[in-house]
Amino acid sequence: MINLNGTILHTAETMLSPQNRGLHYGDAVFETIKVSAGKVLFWEDHYFRLMASMRIMRMEIPMNFTPEFLESEIHRTLEVASEKSSAYRVKLLVWRSWGGKYTPTAKTVEYLLEAAPLADPFYTLNEVPYEIELFKDHYVISGLLSTIKSNNKAIHVLGSIYAEENDYQNCLLLNEHKMVIEGLNGNLFVVNDYKIKTPPLSDGCLNGIVRKQLIGILGQLPDYVLEEASVSPFELQKADELFLTNTIMGIQPVTQFRKKTYETKVARELLAKLNVKARLG
Repeated sequence: MINLNGTILHTAETMLSPQNRGLHYGDAVFETIKVSAGKVLFWEDHYFRLMASMRIMRMEIPMNFTPEFLESEIHRTLEVASEKSSAYRVKLLVWRSWGGKYTPTAKTVEYLLEAAPLADPFYTLNEVPYEIELFKDHYVISGLLSTIKSNNKAIHVLGSIYAEENDYQNCLLLNEHKMVIEGLNGNLFVVNDYKIKTPPLSDGCLNGIVRKQLIGILGQLPDYVLEEASVSPFELQKADELFLTNTIMGIQPVTQFRKKTYETKVARELLAKLNVKARLG
């Protein structure tokens, strides 16, 4: 189902105006949200990240864009979903209304909610072989704009095509300093014994919701030390474990990078704690 500015539509009925700044200029931000058993997981974090992204993009936030309003719009969309499920992937897309060319004159925004069913309401460990490689054709420029979920995803799209053409399950992206920042669809964590490292936001990685949750979880575990620091490509083959995180899959262990194979012990432990955090809020 689609919710376009408050109007519920079937996907086949949806018609976006060609005068759409998200389409023309990439002038849009979005959130990808998991809803499980009627609960919007980590909703407060999603909401405040959306508000921060809109401010960074200098969008004027409508007075009615409260947490309660947007959450009710999510539920209203799911109530009329044609395919019922215990879990859904919801995409909330916001773009600046049409005006001008590169410089907008309109001060309002429009939004779209799209819902699709998911097979599993909980986070589960995908233990299939998961091989990755570095994507070095283009670099992500470190800075604030790279940390938000905007629809400027050309590098991620090209990286996905490269991965598909070469039979990799994912690729890792580099910034202009040739530091590893993230996967194509999630944040990166590197495990060495009891030390766990994840790239800092200043390197240009996405300010991920599950990344934030795991940082909080690891801060309460005395057996591990978490460091937010730059990750060199050379560190990857020395690591005991690599895993990627995002809101929909939770934690995805990497099993192979070039000739190096990895364990999944820490990913398994953290996934259990992430499920508890998701259920309890």
